[in-house]
Amino acid sequence: MTHLRSDFLRTISARGYVHQCTDLDALDAAMASGPVVGYIGFDCTADSLHVGSLIQIMLLSWLQKTGHKPIVLMGGGTTKVGDPSGKDEARALLDDAGIARNMEGIRNIFSRFLTFGEGATDAVMVNNADWLDHLNYIAFLRDYGRHFSVNRMLTFDSVRLRLDREQPLSFLEFNYMVLQGYDFLELARRHDCRLQLGGSDQWGNIVNGIDLTRRVIGRETFGLTSPLITTASGAKMGKSAAGAIWLNAERLGAYEYWQFWRNTEDGDVGRFLRLFTTLPLEEVERLERLGGAGINEAKKVLANEATRLAHGEEAAAAAAETARRTFEERTTGEALPSITVPRSELAQGVGLLDAMRRAGLVPSNGEARRMIKGGGVRVNDRPVADEGRVLSEADLEGGLIKISAGKKRHALVRPD
Repeated sequence: MTHLRSDFLRTISARGYVHQCTDLDALDAAMASGPVVGYIGFDCTADSLHVGSLIQIMLLSWLQKTGHKPIVLMGGGTTKVGDPSGKDEARALLDDAGIARNMEGIRNIFSRFLTFGEGATDAVMVNNADWLDHLNYIAFLRDYGRHFSVNRMLTFDSVRLRLDREQPLSFLEFNYMVLQGYDFLELARRHDCRLQLGGSDQWGNIVNGIDLTRRVIGRETFGLTSPLITTASGAKMGKSAAGAIWLNAERLGAYEYWQFWRNTEDGDVGRFLRLFTTLPLEEVERLERLGGAGINEAKKVLANEATRLAHGEEAAAAAAETARRTFEERTTGEALPSITVPRSELAQGVGLLDAMRRAGLVPSNGEARRMIKGGGVRVNDRPVADEGRVLSEADLEGGLIKISAGKKRHALVRPD
């Protein structure tokens, strides 16, 4: 793709963000001639996004860095329907109050990655409930439904995969792609939006919106998707042994976030430095050439940079220092995740399995038992063999109890 003229497409191509584009040459020409408005939609199914959404957030960030205008479209309306893409069953539907709470939690994430304002390339946040909540059903069907081919919609992966598995797909969910297509039309009308970005599973929905916008208002628009990101071992990006890697500090602290990136598989370091940091490509290439123990230094750079973007400079530095003290000096870093236990409860004894789960070291008591059987659990750096181990005041060292799950996950129990 050396022929690309626009900074945005050159940058994201070189860094590995591009999977498909509806018309790469025409989009490149448009972006080389001036600012283009582009958007990505995010449904409000939880009060935080996780790292599975980070590729899309980084795309919006690069869009702005290279002189274009990003729109963050919050799915206040489409969340009421539920996106069937990549799902084996329907999502649980949320009420308006739940959607509003989730939207507020998600808003905070974007302020780390984008500059919002009224300027030509400042980001804006829009809620599709502003137009979807007020649609007249009969008028919508008459004016827009005739532009959608059910034959074609049945061939899209989001629909076909569900049907191939003989899993139910409700008419409510089937409408999702129609509403997403209508979103693109509305954004083109209201904000002169010309580009929709998304994951590879959104290709069919994006193409629908491009076709609808062309048919209804005769405007040329574009779609670009990013690849599905898996780890070198084939695992889906965004999960750890303790659960989802959330982007909000309220859901997951900066130290645990830092550790997630520090634990990246060797084969993923270069790729993740390109995708999840803003380091110059020359520096990325230098880091991925490091051999032997040097790969661990590259992982620390990845952890520092990724945590800085999501949590800020101060939190990233504190997480790195905690890791250094924990692993290199064998001391207890203050930023380790912790749980507070009443002294009265500690006096009676707190089950280790329960403490591990409450501290977020494992998703369940069953997983904690499995780790103990495998010799992977320690209390105050001493191995534990008894699944019935109870933590008590006798375990306090320096006023704390340190629990370790494996070599790299630690938490503190603090008496209150």
